[in-house]
Amino acid sequence: MKRSKDAGTPGDAPEQEDATAAPRRTLGVKKQDDAPTAETQRRVGVRARFQPGYAKAIAKSKPAAGDEKAQARKAGRDAGEAPGRKPRPQAGAGAAAAPRPRRDGGKAPAKPGGERTERRQAASGAPAPRATASPAAAAEGVRLSKVMAERGLCSRREADEFIERGWVLVDGQCVSELGTRIDPNAEITLAPQACRRQSQRVTILLHKPVGYVSGQPEPGYEPAVSLIGAANQFDRDTAQPFDFAHLKGLAPAGRLDIDSTGLLVLTQDGRIARQLIGDDSEVDKEYLVRVEGELDERGLALLNHGLELDGRKLRRAKVEWINEDQLRFVLREGRKRQIRRMCELVGLKVVGLKRIRIGRVRLGDLPLGQWRFLHEDERF
Repeated sequence: MKRSKDAGTPGDAPEQEDATAAPRRTLGVKKQDDAPTAETQRRVGVRARFQPGYAKAIAKSKPAAGDEKAQARKAGRDAGEAPGRKPRPQAGAGAAAAPRPRRDGGKAPAKPGGERTERRQAASGAPAPRATASPAAAAEGVRLSKVMAERGLCSRREADEFIERGWVLVDGQCVSELGTRIDPNAEITLAPQACRRQSQRVTILLHKPVGYVSGQPEPGYEPAVSLIGAANQFDRDTAQPFDFAHLKGLAPAGRLDIDSTGLLVLTQDGRIARQLIGDDSEVDKEYLVRVEGELDERGLALLNHGLELDGRKLRRAKVEWINEDQLRFVLREGRKRQIRRMCELVGLKVVGLKRIRIGRVRLGDLPLGQWRFLHEDERF
């Protein structure tokens, strides 16, 4: 059977079409000279993001992000405006816009939880809000710590501590800044925390032996505070037991010479220290003094009043004979080695000195080298 020439025979190669007459078409590929459509551009752009050099090409084709801002700043400098600031409206340009009135009558909205906080502070006994004084008022008046010390509320050191902690109220307002000046007649109140702190402070009475220094230790001698311990407590059966916290801030309220014996007061309470050794102290101290030498009536009168030490006149004292070799001194001041130096000025030599009373507190039967707490009903 004959096949037509058009159908071809097996093995015959098909005739190739002219490339110019019938261009070859590939699925999904367009000729480069074809006009691209919007859809083609979008697809090409998505693919181009993953092509090398795409970011640089975009950067060259678009202006820098800061160029517009830089040009705006430059234009503002040329116009005389400060960079980064909005131009102020001119005085004659028009009336300033009036602030929008508040619906609540002009009052600023209250801080959320403010009333709740105030009620909580009042219930817990916290100090009232701190008062802010004007500079003119702060420059007048007297320092708060000085007024507190003069009124006997505490010592100046304690006053500074209480002020820093916010435990002092002046006319109902909390003051927590050191150096605050107030009206000398202002009402001063201590917060409950300060009162509790004062009630926890102790005062100790010691029968100091010879050879112990009352204040700072000296070479070869021990301080009197080293005798304060559980082993030397005289009233251990009736008073509170000794605790090492009692030694914190414990300081002698007055001096007693190293070669003297008798009653020595050590306290943590600044009020008692000021009462005993303050410049305006009126608490007297009584001593028994054993002397050697001759003393006439004129010398005895000078011991009572008329002597000077270090260029300063001594306050009036009370000095009298107890027996032929022993004098009784009652003083209201405590200069260094005062009694011994007074006796030297009138020709006497002190061979023994013992303090037996401070104010209304007596040494009593307290054994040598032992101590006890000041009782709650005892006052100097």
